[in-house]
Amino acid sequence: MLILKVISRLLDYPTAEMFAAKDELIDIVLKADELTNQNRTQLLDFIRQLTARDIFDAQESYDLLFDRGRALSLLLFEHVHGESRDRGQAMVDLMNVYKTNGFEVNSSQLPDYIPLYLEFLSEQPSEFIEEWLGDICHLMTMLSERLIDRECYYSVLFDSLLEISGQEIDLEARAEISEAVKAEERDDTNEVIDKEWEDKEIRFDDPMVGDCKSNTNSANGLHQSQNSLDPNTVHQVPIKWHDADAAQVSGL
Repeated sequence: MLILKVISRLLDYPTAEMFAAKDELIDIVLKADELTNQNRTQLLDFIRQLTARDIFDAQESYDLLFDRGRALSLLLFEHVHGESRDRGQAMVDLMNVYKTNGFEVNSSQLPDYIPLYLEFLSEQPSEFIEEWLGDICHLMTMLSERLIDRECYYSVLFDSLLEISGQEIDLEARAEISEAVKAEERDDTNEVIDKEWEDKEIRFDDPMVGDCKSNTNSANGLHQSQNSLDPNTVHQVPIKWHDADAAQVSGL
């Protein structure tokens, strides 16, 4: 599905090569039957606005948007598993799915990097694509709402993915996510980032080792950062990594 390749490129770090391919990207969007006319128009506007910018300004904006804080992280499992060890196992499982389906990862990015995930899906059958995009529809809604809250036009990319997934997002549920997003404390300010990285006071009477209950997640005994994203709040993403058995996955 070529439209997923386009969105993957647009959601990735802006490059001169991507800017030079503007006409090709536009042509693919114009021919994409998976999009409504409204989504198509918005996506075309996004491409034209992005590629009309100075490349260095676009790259700086991208870094400030996606690489500061965790709220807009493009790593799927950062939102789902936070810092728990489940995140590592989920990435191993996802990489196995890639390999089972003959998808070679020639990238330094982690397997749950959304543009890479979309690149993989673009080579799969329509039923597979809809199911796997459907698994992350709540996460895409959350990211879209956070971008809308910041008045950022990147939100159209996630709205387009929701359209392609074929999943109908309940308006009331989306409104609830929107309200929850508005109530969130921004995690990309200088003050919050400085606090995250500041050295903790060393206390020799600190019962860090002896008192596990005060320093671990009571459910799984895993240490959690104060600012780690909590999978049990607004971003309840029903990701269910499917059985990577070749007969099940490649048989779609």
